[in-house]
Amino acid sequence: MVKHEALPKLKRFNTLVLMCVIFFSCALLILFNFYTIKILSTSRAWVNGESQYSKGQIDAVRHLITYIYSENPSQWEMFKEELSVPQGDHLARVTLTNNGSIGLIKKGLIAGKNHEEDLDDMIWLFKNFKSVLFLKKAIHEWEQGDVLIHKINLIGNEIHQKIQASQLDEQSKQKTLSQISAISNELNINEQNFSSTLGEGTRKIRDYLIYLNIFFILIIISAVSLYYSIMVKKLMISRQEIVETNKNLVITNIELDKFVYNTTHDLRSPIASLKGLIEVIKSEDDINLIKSYLDLMTQNLDKQDQFISDIIDYSKNKKQKTSLESLSLKKIINDAIAQFKYIENVNQITFKKEINLDIIYNNSLRLQIILNNIISNAIKYAVETKEKKWISIKTYSLNKSCIIEIEDNGIGIKKEFQSKIFDMFFVTNSNKGTGLGLYIVKEAVENLNGNIIVESEINVGSKFIITLPIQEKI
Repeated sequence: MVKHEALPKLKRFNTLVLMCVIFFSCALLILFNFYTIKILSTSRAWVNGESQYSKGQIDAVRHLITYIYSENPSQWEMFKEELSVPQGDHLARVTLTNNGSIGLIKKGLIAGKNHEEDLDDMIWLFKNFKSVLFLKKAIHEWEQGDVLIHKINLIGNEIHQKIQASQLDEQSKQKTLSQISAISNELNINEQNFSSTLGEGTRKIRDYLIYLNIFFILIIISAVSLYYSIMVKKLMISRQEIVETNKNLVITNIELDKFVYNTTHDLRSPIASLKGLIEVIKSEDDINLIKSYLDLMTQNLDKQDQFISDIIDYSKNKKQKTSLESLSLKKIINDAIAQFKYIENVNQITFKKEINLDIIYNNSLRLQIILNNIISNAIKYAVETKEKKWISIKTYSLNKSCIIEIEDNGIGIKKEFQSKIFDMFFVTNSNKGTGLGLYIVKEAVENLNGNIIVESEINVGSKFIITLPIQEKI
């Protein structure tokens, strides 16, 4: 019983776990998508910044070459202006690497013609992912490019000084052009490596994002499917329980109608008999006849008392929850025998006990009801003419079950009655039974998840075999 009560808690726990799995999977999926999109967007901003860096370097070289041949001061100014773009990015990189002020970093990035709305994300990506392989390689290429930009700046200043001093000859021009061309080629390689490294990194991030999405979506689908199957199963079980409950209610109503009818009849019959005997006694003078009438009245009252006792047992059996406890079969059997010791002629019956299984974990009240009723019947239906009357009670364990055998050498039960003796109000002798005792016994046994069978032969005796599952104490 305790195990059955634990099952709904386990199912609720499993449902809660599934809901948590779904919730956290969705939360992680949103989180991963948010940061992945942020990384991809920021990588795009860095690639865009690199294009401005590259354009500034190319335009600066173009203006420097024009300045070498034209010696036009405006070309020199335009060279410095275009070169300030990669120089601004250089300032941002150095400040970021040295954990400098955010204001100075942003100033450098703005000078590098990066969009102001991208600056915070660009700084975030650099600071948090600078050790990640793809960004680390890109930063290295950036650093190498800055070295080459610095060389172009030195060449430009040197050319500017020679032009100002009118010392730039044709040989110097050719030499300078060769230097600028070599540096530009190196810069092109650095810029391409920078872009391709970021591109490769973003593609990997995209692939990881796809795998993560597939992974978490599969988890969510699996959890939702499992949750759905649990809910459907619960609904099916609930529906089945409702069907079973309705079926049981119909059966209960039929039994209740029968019970009320028979109870009313059996309660009124002794009263009517007593009234009739009282009227007879009023007009009777023979003391012996009066005593015989009083004996009949006593028998009617005994029957009424037994009937009321059976009704009480019936009520207890219906209302009692199947709570389990550690109990002694030996004690319950001894108590059951002891309560019948004052019944007439019970001292002529020998009780044999063979207790091979004593301590079990079960319901005490229902076991008392079962044993009391069967032992009571065995006593009532003993054959008075037999010289040796006996009732044998045996307990033992078999195949993880508790077996209780109650056997007597009483009048026995006819074969045609043996399938009906557990029906409500079925009696073989209306003077000795109410028809409730064995019905209550069967209900009590079934409430304990057990079963009961009878073996009987007329004038030989009867044996009731009760099989109950051995419960584990939890």
